[in-house]
Amino acid sequence: MKKLFFALLTLLMCLGCETDHKLTFEPHQVSEQTCENCPNIQIEIVKAMDGSSLGKTINNSVEEEIIALLSFDDAEGVDSMSKAIASFSKSFQELQEKFPDETVGWEAKIDCEVAYEDENILTLILGAYTFTGGAHGYSSTTYLNFDKVKAEEMDNWELFDDEEGFTNYAETKFRIQEAIPQDDNINATGFMFEGDVFHLSDAMGYTPDGLQLIYNQYEIASYADGPKVLTIPFAEANKYLKRPVAQ
Repeated sequence: MKKLFFALLTLLMCLGCETDHKLTFEPHQVSEQTCENCPNIQIEIVKAMDGSSLGKTINNSVEEEIIALLSFDDAEGVDSMSKAIASFSKSFQELQEKFPDETVGWEAKIDCEVAYEDENILTLILGAYTFTGGAHGYSSTTYLNFDKVKAEEMDNWELFDDEEGFTNYAETKFRIQEAIPQDDNINATGFMFEGDVFHLSDAMGYTPDGLQLIYNQYEIASYADGPKVLTIPFAEANKYLKRPVAQ
């Protein structure tokens, strides 16, 4: 009996060792529509519960992204999520006062969740949809990558030991995926890469399937074409990465 007890205890300890690098998050929701014609704002994100510098960095980065998405005026002092929500609503109300018969309702939907985590890297994926009039709304995806050891958010270039090599490899993979002949101009089939030169997407992060690049609408193609997603397995991407992932 004692042997069984110690075997179970050892198993539980091992399982704990496998997950002790995971941060603790809690869901945070904001749903706001203060009047019948006010903007419909829905925010569903995760907040790091760790009070360490890493936890604060994560929460601040997420809030900064939301502020950038919702701030529609140039007034100073929009430095919190609540103020950004107020800014979004105020901009709609001002437009409605000027064009009461032409203004349709605005909306903003934002969600954020953990896309990947190991002992060194944390990646959050933030999705957003905003409608502020016009023919259609705009959807976008953003990756936030964090160095857990340094407690810092990373720029895309900081993911790589060999960014140029990865860019060349990603272009080859993209051409194969999108059926663009390797010897033709990258825009030969209708893409809109600036200067006819392939570039990495702004939205790039770690996922369970590999390093993922998302080209949002309008970035390299028309709205009708939607976003373009390129996922490169870590078995192929590792040799270019500063922080490779064990396979």
